[in-house]
Amino acid sequence: MAKTRPGKKDLDAYTIRGTNKVVRVGDCVLMRPSETSKLPYVARVEKIEADNRNNIKVRVRWYYRPEESIGGRRQFHGAKELFLSDHYDVQSAHTIEGKCIVHTFKNYTKLENVGAEDYYCRFEYKAATGAFTPDRVAVYCTCEMPYNPDDLMVQCEGCKDWYHPACVSMTIEEAKKLDHFVCSECASDADIKKTENIFSASPVAEDKLDSKRRKR
Repeated sequence: MAKTRPGKKDLDAYTIRGTNKVVRVGDCVLMRPSETSKLPYVARVEKIEADNRNNIKVRVRWYYRPEESIGGRRQFHGAKELFLSDHYDVQSAHTIEGKCIVHTFKNYTKLENVGAEDYYCRFEYKAATGAFTPDRVAVYCTCEMPYNPDDLMVQCEGCKDWYHPACVSMTIEEAKKLDHFVCSECASDADIKKTENIFSASPVAEDKLDSKRRKR
């Protein structure tokens, strides 16, 4: 943690102006953008301090949205996906509009209901170079893309891989009606045991990142 400068004092918490919501170090917050047409910025609070005039500042570590990164938004990026950047800043606490929750990717896929305050992060991002950590993640389907939790996928009972309906010549409506699914590579295996509701959970939520999984 950064040292407190002379004339400054550390605060344990800050109450968002006009609300009863309390922000503490480690919390994730929504911060007012300079342009009202933009979405609020998302940051993690690293430090809260006040000067001798009681002006309160927060040191934050920014989350980037995919479209704010050097590579831009890609097909597998979910609507609520964020990257934890190495970009730190000091802002007036009065620019904090609200609190939010940035879940791990695995925990996000287990949410029964995703609220407006729910986000997730599976990558750290270096703002200067555009590099990601980790630089390799599990991929699925014939398209070999990382999992997007916004997209429906169906699981093959044979190889246990997950597929986008469009990639296996199905509509989403057809996929939702399936009791079981076998991919074309496994279709000739007559001994596959049939199960039901195979698309009820996400690949990540069921820990399908096994040794068979290809890497991207």
